[in-house]
Amino acid sequence: MTVHRIGILLWPGTRPLTPALVEEALQLAIHLQPQVRYEWCFLQAEVPQEGEWRLPGVPWEGRLEGFDKLLLLADAPTIRVAPPLAAALRQVAREGCQLGGLSAGVYPLAQLGLLDGYRAAVHWRWQEDFAERFPRVIATAHLFDWDRDRLTACGGLAVLDLLLAVLAQDHGAELACTVSEELVVERIREGGERQRVPLQNRLGSSHPKLTQAVLLMEANIEEPLTTDEIAQHVCVSRRQLERIFKQYLNRVPSQYYLELRLNKARQLLLQTGKSIIQIGLSCGFSSGPHFSSAYRGFFGTTPREDRNQRRAGGQFESTAPAEP
Repeated sequence: MTVHRIGILLWPGTRPLTPALVEEALQLAIHLQPQVRYEWCFLQAEVPQEGEWRLPGVPWEGRLEGFDKLLLLADAPTIRVAPPLAAALRQVAREGCQLGGLSAGVYPLAQLGLLDGYRAAVHWRWQEDFAERFPRVIATAHLFDWDRDRLTACGGLAVLDLLLAVLAQDHGAELACTVSEELVVERIREGGERQRVPLQNRLGSSHPKLTQAVLLMEANIEEPLTTDEIAQHVCVSRRQLERIFKQYLNRVPSQYYLELRLNKARQLLLQTGKSIIQIGLSCGFSSGPHFSSAYRGFFGTTPREDRNQRRAGGQFESTAPAEP
């Protein structure tokens, strides 16, 4: 009987949810069908610092051979791969081990060139940063991707979706369905489904004109439309559009649009190496001072202060030089 051996390589700071999901799904599969054979092992990519949550498993000891699948898991994209670990990962890749990146675990694989030419599911928060840093990887907004011998999942419950696909591949769809039912999963999601929650769910409203207006705003960040233009596109009067926004979102369209652009700017600011001027212009602000003033008014800090604070906290790593 075939034994499937899975290694899970964890980086410091990894939260307990994803390792628990992995273990729970595999344990359930064995419990439900005793003939199913899985062995798994949690390995620590680095020894956690004092005070950090103690990761499951043991430190890796220089070798990674013996696994059919090796899944890399991290919760933050600022990952450096030590040379001995990099060499070991490249070695198992050459030997045909299926490599996977869960959540920010796609970053070390991409840094080592092990995702070049592959599709990789990247969490929507990191899409801009990942695409900028690793142009040879085909970054997708899918829940998960299984491209030849590479498996990637964007994080969260998408990891469970990927594991259910693994169970279906190894032992048939019936086992995957049974495990999902035991976990009270509403349905098994396909890898190609998109990550973001449907817009009407995010808005808390299914009003068609509101949905159309916000979709227009999201599609026109760099060159914002006027409220009159948006009203014309969705076939309502300006006053009616303002009433809809006030009723469902408690703000006028122009205010919502500004917040949308500023939140997009902040995402780019903290996750890419683009200059502040570039980010401001790409989010529809006519000049640096205009962008900085609007940013401070909404977030209570300037773009430069926000970026520097994040860098000082070690939560952002850019390949671009620091701005003066």
